[in-house]
Amino acid sequence: MAKKKARAAGTTARASDGIGIALIGTKFMGRAHSTGWAGAGRFFDLPRRPRLLLAAGRDERETATFARRWGWEGATTDWRTILADDAVELVDVATPNNLHAEMSIAALEAGKHVACEKPLAATLDQARSMAIAAKAAARRGLRTYVWFNYRRCPAIAFARRIVREGRLGRLFHVRASYLQDWGRAGTPLLWRFDAKVAGSGAHGDLNAHIIDMARFVTGEEFSEVSGAIEKTFVAERDLPGGGGGAISGKGGARSSRRGRSTVDDCVLFLARFSGGAVGTFEATRLATGNQNRNQIEVNGEKGSLRFDFERMNELLWWDDTLPSALRGWSRIMCTNAGDHPYAAAYWPPAHLIGYEHGFVSECADIALDLAGREPVAPIPDFADAYETQRVLEAAIRSARERRPVAIREVR
Repeated sequence: MAKKKARAAGTTARASDGIGIALIGTKFMGRAHSTGWAGAGRFFDLPRRPRLLLAAGRDERETATFARRWGWEGATTDWRTILADDAVELVDVATPNNLHAEMSIAALEAGKHVACEKPLAATLDQARSMAIAAKAAARRGLRTYVWFNYRRCPAIAFARRIVREGRLGRLFHVRASYLQDWGRAGTPLLWRFDAKVAGSGAHGDLNAHIIDMARFVTGEEFSEVSGAIEKTFVAERDLPGGGGGAISGKGGARSSRRGRSTVDDCVLFLARFSGGAVGTFEATRLATGNQNRNQIEVNGEKGSLRFDFERMNELLWWDDTLPSALRGWSRIMCTNAGDHPYAAAYWPPAHLIGYEHGFVSECADIALDLAGREPVAPIPDFADAYETQRVLEAAIRSARERRPVAIREVR
């Protein structure tokens, strides 16, 4: 039935007029990715524009409604239908973490490029299997991508450029935190609080982003993790009764029953980097008053950088090469075409972009890469994302074994 519906949507032949995209997952990330694919060819001059062919979800009615609303040509409740469709060139996996490996590997084996949500997988073993499958698929010309969307913030991509140009000199400190507050006690037991589905809590959800961001900006790899603390504050939660937001469950019904949360609410750790810098990392979903505060600061011998996603268009810069009378934190508005990455595709200076534009920019970069052109900023593939997964695993081992863990121990 689902296969016939997909064929009826006109996806039986390879989409010569665009890159045929199929999406698996129609919740929060499905909406964000749909916005990205739809906007990429409008904001960016692309050799081939993404074509939104199929959206796959579990509920037939909800998936059909999602497809109509977000511009997909067809809908299916059988994600394997996508694998047999010659029109589909890239499969976008936007499902819960425990499904990433099965879906991504199956898509690669079917000859599709794959873009997968982060973290790469729920477990290190699953992530390793994905990296191995991607390496084998690369020999057949297939590409993999991972949705570390904060790399696409103009300010973060610009910070990377500043470090690469040597303007900070030798790096001393990386100070990163990702603070949210939606995981309070009144939030129901969504899948993100189930270790069998999510793998971890704030750690995989949020630390994954700042680990990747630190690697991206500094160009250095983690060499050791130590002093880690893993803590669950809310041990039991109401079971969801249906509806509500995909992140907080706000507005949804509640069950009279309760269940056990099996993930962390926060994880903190210290780190050493390959170039000699040291770092601190903190992720929590219980930092009251911080809604989506993704922050990083890098201190070097010649200067420092600071970024806060709640002010995503800005980068703070301290130039220590100036005379002492002139030194101070400068606010750089990263919206100037020709000066700042991605800015030329959007609006005039200081006409701000938002969260969704990170996904638009990533979709554009993927389309450029598939056309053999250089993306504006490097896109992590499965091998790259596996390195971030190794750091996540090292932090958990450090917390549970109460010892430093060298990254070379984690394979």
